[in-house]
Amino acid sequence: MKRRALLLCCLALLGGVSATQAHTKSETHSIWQVAGSVLHVSFTIPLTEAIRLARPGEDQPPDERVVNYLNEHLAVTSGKQSCAKGQGRALAATTQFRRFELSFQCTTARDITLHSSFYFDLVPSHVTFAQVQTGDGQFIEQLFTKDHRDVDVSAGDAQMRDASLLEYVRLGVEHILTGPDHMSFLLGLVLISRRLRDLVFVITGFTVGHSITLALAVTGILQPHAEYIDALVALTIAVIGVENIAVVSHRSTALAAGVALPLLAMAVASFAGIGALPPLLLLGAALFCSNYLMLSGHLRDAGRLRLIVTAVFGLIHGFGFAAGLLDMQLPPSRLAQILVGFNLGVEIGQLALVFALLGVVALLRRCKLSLPRPMVVDGVAAGLVAVGTYWFVSRSFT
Repeated sequence: MKRRALLLCCLALLGGVSATQAHTKSETHSIWQVAGSVLHVSFTIPLTEAIRLARPGEDQPPDERVVNYLNEHLAVTSGKQSCAKGQGRALAATTQFRRFELSFQCTTARDITLHSSFYFDLVPSHVTFAQVQTGDGQFIEQLFTKDHRDVDVSAGDAQMRDASLLEYVRLGVEHILTGPDHMSFLLGLVLISRRLRDLVFVITGFTVGHSITLALAVTGILQPHAEYIDALVALTIAVIGVENIAVVSHRSTALAAGVALPLLAMAVASFAGIGALPPLLLLGAALFCSNYLMLSGHLRDAGRLRLIVTAVFGLIHGFGFAAGLLDMQLPPSRLAQILVGFNLGVEIGQLALVFALLGVVALLRRCKLSLPRPMVVDGVAAGLVAVGTYWFVSRSFT
């Protein structure tokens, strides 16, 4: 198959992605308690998000920087007048999260509106899960997004309703379509899938992975570290790029060694205390990636094998989101609905992206815009390897 324009589009996409955009799984959790004319806010931020707020060369303590950022991006109004902000402070939290507390003093308890623009200037797809406890004892859940930054506490049930399943479905769609790492991985899978049957295996594997994640997350059996998940997602992108090159060049043994040896070197460095990833995780990744590339390069039909790899990616991606929700201690009665809605949205977004790529390819073939397939594969796959490797290394040492 020959795809000149597709190559140009793919390289532009990969070239325009920066490390700060790499993973858009960006969520925080907040609790807003209304007590008369006083409003207390507890804000829980993953450590990875707090680190992103640091400015190069800045001497300000990290917690103080986050408190100042919260003061700039959180607000409460009452009767159309801004409520006075109290002094924020950092509270004790787990090793993977930072928790902060702020308070607002309003002149009246009527017509209270909450505002949050937290993180939207850095990650537009960021979401803040908000639990609002009103003055009359109601406990209601909301989502702060780029397009929904205000919540009217006194508007009644019509506006102060719980976030619906469809809202979480929409978040799942956005998570795929605004995530360069997820789109890069899917691009690699579409590139290597020469037949519709291969794509069916890919989609099935991803769905199976998410289904397993959902069951394990809701029951609380597994809660992996989010920072490990981000690095493994990046490694998967690099591996699918290497596999594309291996299929074209028929040099799977050399390429498998080229992936395994750096991972083994990182494992040795991790034993010496260098890097954030555990050495056993790196050893396991080296073993898995090298064996997969060897098998894929020597099998005539590796479609079923890729079902396993996409299932693993589905587990990793889903666990990253689920682990964050569980550590934020969302109500168990709502957790299943949140995860189901988000996973459905991810599947819809994935299918939309895959079929869009297939449509572009079909259109380009009809227009006879052609380059030799090996040249297309080499160019796009090299971009995937470069981007995935950069993300993996940067996430492994932060």
